[in-house]
Amino acid sequence: MDTYHQLSSHWKKKFGTRVQKIPLDAGFHCPNRDGTLSRKGCVFCNPAGSGTGLYSSGMSLKEQYHYWRTKFLSRQPSSLFAAYLQSYSNSYGPASRINNILRELDSLPDLRVLCIGTRPDCLDLQKISIMARFPTKETWLEMGLQSSNTETLKRINRGHTAEDFDHACRLAHSQGLKVCAHVIAGLPGEELEDFLQTIEFVNRLPVQGIKLHNMYVCKNTTLARWWYEGEYIPLLREEYVQWATAALSSLRADIVVHRLTGDPTGDELLAPEWSRSKTTTINMIRENMQSRGLKQGSSYQPDPVGFFARPLSTFNTWQE
Repeated sequence: MDTYHQLSSHWKKKFGTRVQKIPLDAGFHCPNRDGTLSRKGCVFCNPAGSGTGLYSSGMSLKEQYHYWRTKFLSRQPSSLFAAYLQSYSNSYGPASRINNILRELDSLPDLRVLCIGTRPDCLDLQKISIMARFPTKETWLEMGLQSSNTETLKRINRGHTAEDFDHACRLAHSQGLKVCAHVIAGLPGEELEDFLQTIEFVNRLPVQGIKLHNMYVCKNTTLARWWYEGEYIPLLREEYVQWATAALSSLRADIVVHRLTGDPTGDELLAPEWSRSKTTTINMIRENMQSRGLKQGSSYQPDPVGFFARPLSTFNTWQE
C-alpha cells in the first residue's frame, strides 16, 4: 500500500485505466487582477497565469482538447481524459458564460472527468448548479485556499477569506461536486505550525482532494521583489519534505492527493532551483514517510465538531 492516496490510483481504480488531465484555457480572468479586488494579484502569481495560453492563440476549447488528446493517445492509447479548466479563475463572470463553456466541452470523446480551477469568492449557487449538471463521472471544483490564516491571506494579497472557502466548499458539496483544496507550504511569514493549521482546517470541511504546493518565486511578481531584497527565503528541499510529511500524516486518509509539489513552467522560476526536480522531491517525501513508518492519516485526530459530526442539511444553508 502506498504512503498516500494518489489521484492516479484513485482514477485507475474507478475507471480501470489511466486518466490523463488535459489543460484547457477558456480565456477567463481574475478579480484580483482586473481591478475588481486589486490589480496586483497574489504576491506569488505569474502575471500570465497558470495554464497553456492557447486561448490567446485562437484555439477553441474543442481544438485544445483534441490537440492534447492526440498527443497523449500516441503515448498511451488506452487513456481516458480529464478536462482541466486551469488558467486564472474559471467561474469568474456571469453564469451564462460558464454554461456556454461547459456546453462546448459536452460529448467530447473519452472525457470522463471535469476539473474546474477557481477562487471561492467567484462562486454562487447558480454557477455551482451548472457545474454539477455536467455529464461526467466526476466533477472536481479546484479552489485556491493557500492558507487558513487571516493575516497570511492579507499579506499575500489573496483577496478572499478562509470563511469564503468554507462557504463555497459546503455549497459545492451539497450539490454533489468534489472539492480539491489548493494549499501552499512556505508562504511569507508562515511556519510549519501555520501550515498544519491549514491542513486541520481542510480536514474539518467536506473536502475530497488536496494539492500541496511548495512556495516558489516567479519572475515579475511581488514575491520576486521580496526575494531580491532578502525579505523572503524559500524553503530548502529538505524543509519542504519535512513539511509535506507532517501534512500528509495529519491529513484525513480519505482525501485524494492531486499533487505534492508546485510545478513551475518555462523560464518563470527564480527560486528555489530544486522546484524543477519534481520527481526527486516526491520520491524524497515517500522515502521520508516510509523510513519513519508513516502514511497519510497516521497522525489525524478527528474533530468532534468538524465535518463528519455535522448533519448534511447544514451544508445547504449558504445561498447566493
